[in-house]
This record gives sequence, C-alpha cells and structure tokens, in this order.
Amino acid sequence: MRRFGKTKLSSQLLWLVGIAFVLLFTSLGVILPKMLIPVAESNIYSYLREPLKYIDSDIDKDLLNTEIAYLYIVDDQIAFTDNLESVIEITNKEKLVDYITDNYGKFLYNHKTYYYYTLTNEKIKKIAISNDSYINKTKTAILSAIFPIVFITFLVIGLMLVLWSSLIVRKIEKLKNKIDNIDNPDYNHNIYFDTDDEMKSLSLAIEDMRLSLINQEEYRNQMYQNISHDFKTPLTVIKSYIEAVDDKVTTSEEALKVIKEQTQKLENKVHSLLYLNKLDYLKNSNIDLVIVDMEKIINLEVEKFKFLNKEINFITEIEKKAKFLGTEEHWETILDNLLANFMRYAKKTIKIVVKQNKIILYNDGEKIDDGLLDGIFTPFRKGIKGEFGLGLSIVKKTLNLMKYDIVVKNEKKGVSFIITKESK
Repeated sequence: MRRFGKTKLSSQLLWLVGIAFVLLFTSLGVILPKMLIPVAESNIYSYLREPLKYIDSDIDKDLLNTEIAYLYIVDDQIAFTDNLESVIEITNKEKLVDYITDNYGKFLYNHKTYYYYTLTNEKIKKIAISNDSYINKTKTAILSAIFPIVFITFLVIGLMLVLWSSLIVRKIEKLKNKIDNIDNPDYNHNIYFDTDDEMKSLSLAIEDMRLSLINQEEYRNQMYQNISHDFKTPLTVIKSYIEAVDDKVTTSEEALKVIKEQTQKLENKVHSLLYLNKLDYLKNSNIDLVIVDMEKIINLEVEKFKFLNKEINFITEIEKKAKFLGTEEHWETILDNLLANFMRYAKKTIKIVVKQNKIILYNDGEKIDDGLLDGIFTPFRKGIKGEFGLGLSIVKKTLNLMKYDIVVKNEKKGVSFIITKESK
C-alpha cells in the first residue's frame, strides 16, 4: 500500500482554500457567463424594440448609435443607416433581409451571432439589428459588479477559516503532547480551553483516561503485592515445617498434615485465579442460559456447609415459582463463594430467601465498614479483618455473565447480599 508523506492540517486547509479559489474563478469566469446569456438575450430584444417605436417614416439620426443599425423597408425598397457596415460586415445588404425570418430572433453570419427585432406598421417594416457587443457588455457589467463582492467575501471567509484552523491545530498539538506524555508524571497535564467545545470535551476525556490509567496501574501494583502476599504465606508455612522436620522440631506426620493443608490452600487460590481469568474471557462471548432449579442448588449447598460449623443455623425460604436463568455450575460457584465467606463471619445465623427474580443472603456477622463497601467485589482488595481474596470478585463477575447483579447492605444486625436481575 502506498504511504503518503505527512501533511499538516494547516497545509491541508490552505490547499482546500486554494482549490476553492480555483473553483470560484471557474464558476465566475466560465459557468456564470454562460448562465447570463439567456438573461442578456432577453434584455437585448427590449433594447432593440424600444427605438423602433419612435421611428415614423424616415431614419431618425438622433436614434443612431454604433451598436444598433436600422433598416426601413417599404414597397420592397430598403433603406439602412450608415452604421450598418460597422455592426455587420456584409457586402450584399439586401441579402440581409433573408436572415430575418421572425418578428425577433438571432442568426449566425461569418461565425458571429447577430440579433434583430422587427416592427411593422401598415406597409412599413422597421428592423433593428445588433451584434453581440451589447450582450458582452451586459455580461461584463454584471461580472464586474458580482466578482469584487464574491472575491472579497470569499477572501474574508478564507482568512477566517485559516485563523480558525490555526486555533484548532494548536489545540490538537496540545492534546497530542498530553497524550505523548500521558505516563510522564513530571509533565504539566493541565490544559485550559476558553471555548467549551468538542476539543475541551476531548481534553477532559483524555484527562479522565489518564487518571484511570494511573488508578489501574496503582491497583495492578497493589494487586501484585497482595497476590504475592497471599501466595507467600502458605509457602512460608510449608518451608517452615520442612525445616522443622529437618531440625527434628516436629514430626513428619504433623508436618505432612500442615503441608497438605497449605498446599490445598494454594491449589484453591490458583484455581480461583484461573477461574477469574476465564470469566474475563467469557464476558465477551454468549453462553446458553437455561432455567435452573434454584431450590435444589441451594439445598445441596446448605448440606455442604452446615456441618462445617454446627453452631451456625441455616434458614431457607424459597418461593416455588421463582425462576432463575444460568447454569447449575455457575450458580454453585456463586453460592460456594458466598457461603464460604459467610462461614468466616457469621455468628449464629445464615439465612437465604428466594423470591421472584431476587435472592437475599444474610448473615449475622459484623457490619462491613463503609470504606470497604465500594471495593468489596474487587479482586485482591484488602477486605474485612485485612484479608485478601478472589471469592467475592468471582461472585460478581459470574453474576454479570448471567445478566444478574449483586449489592451489599448493612442491616441493623448483620449483612445482606442481594442478587437481582440486571436492569436493562
């Protein structure tokens, strides 16, 4: 593919103005004169007709001019003014009458156009004839009046466009410099535009994007630190128990038990991280959503968790007519992560209420600080009791995948997680 050299916007505009000037001159010099011919021809017939009204029986010398010649025909005798030869170069003047076939019109003689008008009174026929000099003068007069006005107007408009474009170019250059230095903390990113236009809106959008990138970078760095911390803890425990076995501080059986537990924790974390990455991939694809048996899924999940802590009482209120779309696998993942979270914080009660298009999960644990609510579904964000995790982030993204949403609400005693259908 052919690549053209870089051209500045100001140069492009100058080319555009130059082309517009060429088109203007072409229109005024070629197209407009041709369009004026019918108007000028209409005027020339009036111009020829008026003097004929004042000619009675002889050629009035006061009516003579160099542009119009007159013929006077009576009883097949022809008289003409002395300026006939200057108007039309014809040797046989009587032959001229043969070209006059209508009351008025034009004819071509020796590649030149001539116009005539006739007026007949009784047996007297008067003819006025002229060449195209009148039309040329008329066109010249009209163009002389129009051209300066159009030229000056176009020149002013062109100058205004050039000035306006220079302002736009300067704004674009500022925005380009801002984008080129978007990751430069030492660059002054403050840009002030006097006019509240699209350029200012674009500048604000770029600034929002820059701040968003900074926040994302800070979040990414924090997330890496949190992931490292979260993975480092079980690895440190495993390493410590291996060294304890080597130093004969603990038994191999006890160390193996702890190592298995910590390895399982690591495996769960890796599985969660991979699942979260899978959800990011699936959000851009369509999945088949079917009606699931929510009562069956909830009962199975309750059976799974209720024996982990027998002091916690599970309460379920499930409306039979409630219908939910998705897949059993996704809903099991959601409830697994939510109930695992609840088991850490609930004191005595976990309650699940299912209504039409709504699931409310409640635990009577401590309220969540307001400062933590906004980022509670962010992966590896420090949460309650300073812990990190992916569970709630997996819940949020899985629900979004199935067109559901979730909010957290502090109750008078405890916390509720409310799942509802996304509003369109």
